[in-house]
Amino acid sequence: MVSTPFRDAGRSDAIREVLETSYRQRQLLHIGAGSAVPLLKNTIWLVVRGMVKLEAVTIHGDPLLLGLAGPNEPFGEPLTNVQAYEACTLTDSDLLCLTCAEIEQAPHLAMAVMQAVISRHRQAETLLSLLGLRRVEERVRGFLELLAQDYGQACEDGLRLNLRLTHQELASALSTTRVTVTRVIGLLRDEGWLKIDGQRHLVISHLPRMA
Repeated sequence: MVSTPFRDAGRSDAIREVLETSYRQRQLLHIGAGSAVPLLKNTIWLVVRGMVKLEAVTIHGDPLLLGLAGPNEPFGEPLTNVQAYEACTLTDSDLLCLTCAEIEQAPHLAMAVMQAVISRHRQAETLLSLLGLRRVEERVRGFLELLAQDYGQACEDGLRLNLRLTHQELASALSTTRVTVTRVIGLLRDEGWLKIDGQRHLVISHLPRMA
């Protein structure tokens, strides 16, 4: 199994402090769940609340999940060179729009954004390492662990994911099929590693609870 260490709380706190101190008066853009986020040239989005799915479209027209951006995490056109790059909200989200010029002129903000970008880079590397695992079950376990450790919320049974990814989206992220993901999730539920709560959220029950 590929190791998926817990998110760097210090990095998350640093960028949140910068946002609260320097941009308290800035108007946030509220975007409802399931909506596309416009990707503008020389502009970076910061997630204040919510969750955004980052994906691309393959030459065959199939969606490919590239990663997620949660609270205090950046995304945008300047941070990728992937063609057909798209961003879509998974939940109701509040976003802050910053130009690259603004970031360059504020060293404290630039440092916080850089730390957040490093964290996103590590997430991407972990996802790539999961694709090297031969067994699909290990890929699914590793990916759900990554999501739980980055975005999970403590609950009575473990860590709950308050976001919904379809089996097809999981399959596209892990280079497998929807049918295989559905079968593996069934196996993980049977062994008690994974649960589904009353709101149909996934709960990873074997991980240590977050403080």
